[in-house]
Amino acid sequence: MATKSKTGKGGAQAPVKEKERGGQSGGQRPARRPEEARPAATALPKEVVVDTAITVRDLATLMQRSPIDLIKILMQYGIMAPITHTIDHDTAVILGEELGVAVKWPPSEDEEEEEVVEEKAGTSEAPKSRTRIQQVMSEQETAQLEDRPAVVAVLGHVDHGKTTLLDRIRHTDVAAGEAGGITQRTGAYQVTINGRKISFLDTPGHEAFTAMRARGAQVTDIVVLVVAADDGVMPQTKEAISHARAAGVPIIVAINKVDKNNANPQRVMEELAKEGLQPEAWGGDTIMVELSALANMGVEDLLDNILVLAEVEQYKANPKGACVGTVIEGELDKYRGVTATLLVQNGTLHRGDTLVVGKTWGRIKAMFDYEGKIIKEAGPSTPTVVLGLQEVPMAGDVFERVNNDRAARQIAEERRLAAAVPARTSRTMSLEDFFARFEGGEAKTLNLIVRADMQGTLEPIVKSLNELANEEVTVKILQASIGDISESDVMLAEASDAVIIGFSVGVDKAAAVRADQSGVEIRHYEVIYKMLEDIEDAMKGMLEPIYNEVVIGHAQVLQLFKLRKGFVAGCMVSDGVVKRGALAKARRGAEEIVTGARVETLRRFTEDVAEVRQGYECGINLTQGDELLKEGDVIELSERVRVR
Repeated sequence: MATKSKTGKGGAQAPVKEKERGGQSGGQRPARRPEEARPAATALPKEVVVDTAITVRDLATLMQRSPIDLIKILMQYGIMAPITHTIDHDTAVILGEELGVAVKWPPSEDEEEEEVVEEKAGTSEAPKSRTRIQQVMSEQETAQLEDRPAVVAVLGHVDHGKTTLLDRIRHTDVAAGEAGGITQRTGAYQVTINGRKISFLDTPGHEAFTAMRARGAQVTDIVVLVVAADDGVMPQTKEAISHARAAGVPIIVAINKVDKNNANPQRVMEELAKEGLQPEAWGGDTIMVELSALANMGVEDLLDNILVLAEVEQYKANPKGACVGTVIEGELDKYRGVTATLLVQNGTLHRGDTLVVGKTWGRIKAMFDYEGKIIKEAGPSTPTVVLGLQEVPMAGDVFERVNNDRAARQIAEERRLAAAVPARTSRTMSLEDFFARFEGGEAKTLNLIVRADMQGTLEPIVKSLNELANEEVTVKILQASIGDISESDVMLAEASDAVIIGFSVGVDKAAAVRADQSGVEIRHYEVIYKMLEDIEDAMKGMLEPIYNEVVIGHAQVLQLFKLRKGFVAGCMVSDGVVKRGALAKARRGAEEIVTGARVETLRRFTEDVAEVRQGYECGINLTQGDELLKEGDVIELSERVRVR
């Protein structure tokens, strides 16, 4: 995609075209506006700082590019934007990627101070990794922060008693109303214990928990892992542990159903110890509580431990600050219209507030607590159901209060336009770029998810990988298990910047599709030493990617047009697609006439275009060999696709 703004022959002057990546486009103009002028010798900026919104003209000035370049890129994505059009930060990031300029959030004063301290300690983290909520929280003054309730997610294997436990805590009977007694949706609830509040998230499973993390929503403070004393640690239990660890939150284990005749809490503790959760009773640091949700045994002990942990961790927020939070769930109610369950994470939400929620917006017409009672406001860590949004939001969307309906409508519209841009595969992490990110201070831990064909193979792999860690780089294995790579593995990798290592195993179809869409790297190995060699090379910055050349289309030459320099071939795309920048070969029958060329310019009539599909005519100008072409020749187009 980096070649989209590159101009072909007959466009901008050749020295500028060859010299600048994503440089000027279009024909030469007789005069430039003062803000568009730029001395040729001026070094182009490598990064710019953009707040929540900026006009196309101002962004072009910051990047020292012509506004026309930015407008052309937006047009290629179907966004018709004049020079005075306001775009949001995410759209600016996309334009920056096209032009080779990093677009970052403006740092707050507190953040700048923290970065100086972290840099001295050698643990600085790139600002771009922060979510909007983290940015808002970093801007709050310490003196204004107050204690807030802990937000607890309940995870565990199916039918181990998660919802029954919450029923007991809330003194309600939700499980009886669920299909088969299994939770069908995500809910948020708040309870008061000994005068102190705790907010609970009742999730359908760790997949929903991690899907929200993958969307940038880090809402959970504590994870309660429910394990049945009569069943023990199951595959979903292990996955839940991995997902909770990846989130970096403390885990409290609730050993449920201890009142059953075949219950064996000691065996459960032993199995959990093998997974790295050492009970406090054995000298470890994991709180484990034996209870029976059905018989109301030990539930108060669990709640007391949650309150103690919350007191130790000291969760805080500013109830008078900017109001932001996360969508827990959204639905279209046939009686009330669009409803959304929101979890406030900073500030206080009031009835009548105007919100921007993901790509939609609305003014709050009514607010309810989890019991359905009407409320007028909701403070930090408080879940609330609101009415008044224009569209149903997605779980994990961030909401933010704005001044008025006009601003909310504008921001939502800009986000919808940005969402119309074709999905771009943006690697969360790969072995190839790990060293570069490490050198830039972004990554000091290589997160891995390991799958092997048998236990006898998995153990030496895990041991060998852990031995690769050194003083500068840590190897963290988020999950190591037996069997094919699943969609759950890919979701965990998405949320945790992890690379998936498969040893003599396959990949589920759903996992392969999701990995391809999200850009998660999956590496397959049959020999242990080759796997260790690749990872060690990645840590040293020596690993080279491997590419294959894949044919993407063919075009037949219909007519040739002479230019001052070279020729333009008028072609019909016979199959596939022709892309600007694609590798090109020309054949005349069985004879190969042109090799090693690229598509330098691609036109439809008088317009420069990025690609032309089957059944359409186009003008193709090659970087070399175009003078050898004749009518009837076939141009074969291909791309280099990374295998690993």
